[in-house]
Amino acid sequence: MFKMKPEKILNGVIGLAFLALALFQVRCAPKPAVQVTPRKPLIFAVHVLVESTDEARGFIGEIPAMAKSGVNLIVYEIDYNYEFVSHPELRREDPVTKDMVKEMVRLCRQYKIRLVPEFQSLGHQSWAEKTWPLLVKYPQFDETPGKYQGNKDGDKEFYCRSWCPLHPDLYPIIFSLYDELLDVFEADAIHVGMDEVFLIGDKDCPRCAGKDPAELFAHSVNTIHDHLVKEKGVEMFIWADRFLDGEAMGYGEWEASMNKTYPAIDMVPKDIIMCDWHYERKYENMKGTGFPSVPFFLDKGFRVLPASFRDTKAVKMFIDDSFKVLSERMLGHMCTSWGGVEPGKIAKCKQFKTIAKELRRYGLLAAK
Repeated sequence: MFKMKPEKILNGVIGLAFLALALFQVRCAPKPAVQVTPRKPLIFAVHVLVESTDEARGFIGEIPAMAKSGVNLIVYEIDYNYEFVSHPELRREDPVTKDMVKEMVRLCRQYKIRLVPEFQSLGHQSWAEKTWPLLVKYPQFDETPGKYQGNKDGDKEFYCRSWCPLHPDLYPIIFSLYDELLDVFEADAIHVGMDEVFLIGDKDCPRCAGKDPAELFAHSVNTIHDHLVKEKGVEMFIWADRFLDGEAMGYGEWEASMNKTYPAIDMVPKDIIMCDWHYERKYENMKGTGFPSVPFFLDKGFRVLPASFRDTKAVKMFIDDSFKVLSERMLGHMCTSWGGVEPGKIAKCKQFKTIAKELRRYGLLAAK
């Protein structure tokens, strides 16, 4: 029978003891922080919708608080609520003045915040019974001319009108509005909206009837891109929902397309920044798929800026799911408000506080 020498047995015992100690230290060591691919710069964005001079003043007063919380991008949705000089007939009542915008620009520059104006394009040309100035002053631009009187479809309230993407006289007017906003905001980018486009390729439109909705949507995006990116040399942001197949992804008709615009994703330039918004928590039941749109846009070669709203549980879910995808093209997160910013309220806004906390948890936002 083979016998091991005592000194070898002792050495073996000592070796096992060191191995056990090493395993114990590894097991008990503190867990590292959540690891993500570096994104330079990470975007912590806030979207605001301002429709009056009072709301503009409130927004101006909140810029320092947003900066203190780490915000470095503000998407300022102004639409027809500016005192346009190129087309004064398209001003809404109580428009934001040039002096107010210049004060916003000064403060954002002081606090190192990128300020990007937004102008809702193609869709959202009305809200409830109110139609915005473009289709009031130029009814020939309506995708559904003469239809939906009082913005109602029978007894049902109609959601929002669209302009005709193929009308030859439309774009020179819209481009002059874009240019004026870029100039007064001293902006290097513009957000063109384009979410929730439900009216496109209407059977009664003399130009669009019978045409592919995806091609019509892509035509509008590309025409606007040619002017903004190729001619003006600025970046273009867009709400991303019309590029998503609502049925395949499970998002539904609001946060994705159910009217066949989604193939347009393969017809538009890759340098557009996709603002991928999802507001509900129902996606926790999507059989482990989470939010499939973020990896979808990244796989297509786009930069993605996810956006969330009031439901803080949904906010956390969306941020966690977004940062599972390791890509420098996943840019950060946007807090949407869909209303004016009241003085003293931004730092107390639940979704704002949640987003700031989550971004710090990931080590992507410096505490201030």
